[in-house]
Amino acid sequence: MKVSIIFSTYNSTDWLEKVIWGFYFQSFKDFEIVIADDGSTEETENTIDRLRKKTLLEIKHVWQPDEGFQKCKILNKAILATTGDYIIFTDGDCIPRYDFVQAHVDNAKPCHLLSGGYFKLPMKTSQAITKKDIEIGNAFNPNWLLNNGLKKSHKIAKLTAQGWKQRLYNALTPTKATWNGHNASTWKSLLLEVNGFDERMQYGGEDRELGERLINLNVSPIQIRYSAICLHLDHARGYVSEEGIKKNKHIRKITKEQKITRTSYGIA
Repeated sequence: MKVSIIFSTYNSTDWLEKVIWGFYFQSFKDFEIVIADDGSTEETENTIDRLRKKTLLEIKHVWQPDEGFQKCKILNKAILATTGDYIIFTDGDCIPRYDFVQAHVDNAKPCHLLSGGYFKLPMKTSQAITKKDIEIGNAFNPNWLLNNGLKKSHKIAKLTAQGWKQRLYNALTPTKATWNGHNASTWKSLLLEVNGFDERMQYGGEDRELGERLINLNVSPIQIRYSAICLHLDHARGYVSEEGIKKNKHIRKITKEQKITRTSYGIA
């Protein structure tokens, strides 16, 4: 199968560069990247052009004018721009571990979606990570992270679990396997069948609503939060709106209660 990777970005070139280097150092190489740009300035385009030449990665830049938070709209445009049979979604502030794509490919099954998580970093640690740290694995090394601003917690097991421990933790975690936009994947045909993301959605659960429609379509979720690892870089969230979150909850409530599988506000 051909793999496409989609992630969104908005005027965050430092973080974007770290994410692209994360994909450059992947063990699985046969994929394209589609960057869903929700209205960034020319600096983002210049950064993508520079890194495309440096890495020789297959990168498409899908852009729309800045009209406020319209992430779902640009993600739908990105879906249409992909050429892969299978699509992995993450975010422009999430650095993938070297085996991130391989974990999604290895666990992909017909009529299933994969649900991963992220390991959240504080700002000091986020800023400390360099291209070299991504290449040699420092960015995913607990000792290095602890020496660069990370506070110790039980969540560090996400970074250290290997082999049978990954499978055990995936099975035992109380976290539900939901569609998480920073780390999820499924077949393009299924995304088109549910008509992509609901473009009415603002920040706050906008990704999960898509997953809820997929599950209503009898697409089964698989938990891989201890297998597909990415680091979430810290940033401000100036686009958060209580009104938007309330609206999203209402849409999700209707999706669940009426078992909706296809939105009327999506790709088509």
